[in-house]
Amino acid sequence: MFTGIIEELGEVVAIEPSTDSSRITVRGSVTTADPAHGASIAVNGACLTVTDHEAKGGVVTFDVMAESLRRTALGDLAAGDAVNLERAMVLGARLDGHLVQGHVDGTATILERRPSADRRRPEVRGTSLDGWEEVRLAIDPELAPFVVDKGSICLDGVSLTLTEVGDDHVEVALIPTTLELTTLGRKGVGDRVNVEVDILGKYVQRMLALDPKETR
Repeated sequence: MFTGIIEELGEVVAIEPSTDSSRITVRGSVTTADPAHGASIAVNGACLTVTDHEAKGGVVTFDVMAESLRRTALGDLAAGDAVNLERAMVLGARLDGHLVQGHVDGTATILERRPSADRRRPEVRGTSLDGWEEVRLAIDPELAPFVVDKGSICLDGVSLTLTEVGDDHVEVALIPTTLELTTLGRKGVGDRVNVEVDILGKYVQRMLALDPKETR
């Protein structure tokens, strides 16, 4: 389980594709300082298991199966790319984002990036409002029922609040800190990001779809 609060930007060191999987090696400093074999680290929001590590070099390796490559944007990565990294949460710690499983539901494509409405006003230049961006993304219509205005969504592992929801798109507002410290500040129009919708919505939808006789 994760929170969607990115701990650091890591770097993809190498990718070794095979027939039905891929080995991805990532370098970091915080999240890779004390890895254990079998530990979970969210890489761009996808929960991956550490299969090899070099603590001194801050390098960890993950085996990514074909299903994960198909459902996520991990297959788009190349050596040298930046990735969002977060270690599994600790029980008893503050939950600053929202509950994130690291089970990616699909991908979204960036349609538009624009300065926020406040940022376009001359009087806010140089203030705390300067530097915000509004980002619109195309979302799979099958995921649309699970997103709500002002609800939570996880994009490339980043916990965000939805500012607009449509049948085939969503919008989020990114503060300067998010733009600086995560990959979302580096993505351009046409780029894909991993999407995990709020787990509560998925459970509610499943329960509503059940035949009452099945719940007895």
